[in-house]
Amino acid sequence: MKPVNPTLAATFSPPVMEARRWLASASFPPDRPLINVSQAAPVDPPPEDLRRVMSDAALNRPEAHLYGPVLGNDDLRATLAQSWQRFYDAPVTPGHIAITQGCNQAFCAAMTSLAGAGDEVIVPVPWYFNHKMWLAMQGIRAVPLACGQGMVPRAQDAAALITDKTRAIVLVSPNNPTGAEYPAETLSAFFDLARSRGIALIVDETYRDFDSREGAPHDLRNRDGADETLIQLYSFSKVFRLTGHRVGAIVTGPERLVEIEKFLDTVAISTSQIGQIGAEYGLRKMSDWVAAERVEILNRRRAMREAMQSVPGWELVSVGAYFAWVAHPFDMASDELARTLVHEAGILMLPGTMFMPDGQGKRHLRIAFANADAAGIAAMASRLADFTPDIRD
Repeated sequence: MKPVNPTLAATFSPPVMEARRWLASASFPPDRPLINVSQAAPVDPPPEDLRRVMSDAALNRPEAHLYGPVLGNDDLRATLAQSWQRFYDAPVTPGHIAITQGCNQAFCAAMTSLAGAGDEVIVPVPWYFNHKMWLAMQGIRAVPLACGQGMVPRAQDAAALITDKTRAIVLVSPNNPTGAEYPAETLSAFFDLARSRGIALIVDETYRDFDSREGAPHDLRNRDGADETLIQLYSFSKVFRLTGHRVGAIVTGPERLVEIEKFLDTVAISTSQIGQIGAEYGLRKMSDWVAAERVEILNRRRAMREAMQSVPGWELVSVGAYFAWVAHPFDMASDELARTLVHEAGILMLPGTMFMPDGQGKRHLRIAFANADAAGIAAMASRLADFTPDIRD
């Protein structure tokens, strides 16, 4: 084999793809089908009204098939700025916004504007594995920050990890993989820390629309120094079921967007036109539909909490938005347990080892319950309650 970039070669393989390969040797009888709680992506298509708008664009708008502005279509940036202003009660202009090929690209673009090989970024653990993968590929050290009660990190713990190589702190709230919703005072403390130490605070709000709290979860966009310190990431994929169209966003200071534009122009030139058209329509016309989707997700969260109470020995550590973080009671590592659950219980979920530094996460698993209704969640819990691993020496 010819030489490979060593940082790429050292990066772990995509966890979701690895988990899917476990299914190749498994079979699931019709009366006991697979319960797949491994991935958060919606399995249903966008609502019909949104599909009709996108279909019409494909047929009747020639510009939908051309390159667009590198930082995103003007109408989507303007509509998102208005939406952000209303939600956060903060001054946001189209000049604060870049549209990206999904929120993963938003993270990569933001991070590329901040750090390079040899730098450090503080990331609470368990971390979102794609964040860790990008940092590894770039030769950036991910400095793990242990979480406290309720899987919420603490700014005072992060302060002790900052060095002259630290460029940013990354937070995800509601969190992937734990579901934890970070309190406003936690986010405020992290903002104050980042600003005082001259580093950036990245807040990934992919699951913001499914937060159980009413209104804005923080006031960071209104804080002095927000343009210089704060980088917010957002995704249209979950809220409008646009995963296949790859539309995300960055909200930050206009000066940083000058640098981010260089990255976006190099890796994609512009985001999918049809996806942007769908996202812009969704922001303007689908608030009631989104509110109903949020209620359904909150109902599933409640069902998840109730169902796990009936599973002896298992602990629901945290739950929210699309995810539950659970501790299992068995004398085996979670990566081995996850593979065993596929064959012996017909359940596919991801082990905690996929979200933690080497050697950690062996007692935990992530359950992505957003695609399971209350009956499906109850069926999963029933299988877990009946499950005893066949452990052999």
